[in-house]
Amino acid sequence: MSSYLTLARDAEAEIEVKRSRFLATLVRVEDEPAARAVVERLRSQHWDARHHCTAFRIRQSVPGPMPMPVERSSDDGEPAGTAGAPMLEVLRGAGVSDTVAVVTRWFGGTLLGVGGLVRAYGDAVRAGLAAAGTLRRSLVREHLLEVDHADAGRVETELRTRGVGVLGTSYDVRATLLLGVPPEREERLHALVAELTSGRGELVPVGERWVDDTPP
Repeated sequence: MSSYLTLARDAEAEIEVKRSRFLATLVRVEDEPAARAVVERLRSQHWDARHHCTAFRIRQSVPGPMPMPVERSSDDGEPAGTAGAPMLEVLRGAGVSDTVAVVTRWFGGTLLGVGGLVRAYGDAVRAGLAAAGTLRRSLVREHLLEVDHADAGRVETELRTRGVGVLGTSYDVRATLLLGVPPEREERLHALVAELTSGRGELVPVGERWVDDTPP
């Protein structure tokens, strides 16, 4: 696993079903404590609501191969399986991780039944996802490349043009570029650097990290 989807932005969306209001709040989070903090914040903010049902998927964006996501859900007093589970299923279906969804319900006086609740909580999260949008996070291997100042601009432009991420540039005695590429493109990067520097450039691996992909 060298990439996965997450939220492009935090978002809210509200639907109404038979006078019950369902407010979906979707927030991008880095770990389980952060997800639980979002839940508690919304409980306090919307203290007058009857239910705060939750679902989250966390991949824990750390260097190295990604484990299966941590998943949790809660019906928060709704009939078992009618809220948290369908909410979680929507997140799974969208393929998003590092995401917590909280659906806050204000009861409108009419019972919705099991099927009605399942649909309402799922639809609320779908509306929240539509408002949030998604982006892809990718694992990149980082390398340092030293070049002469006179060559730095040309080399950087060529690398960017050919799809190599230039994550940073510093200038000292020589210019140093911090480059990032997916693991499967490392071999191509070595060949490209050799071409652009006439064989004089040497890549120094310095680590890896997860980064948000920039839309084209």
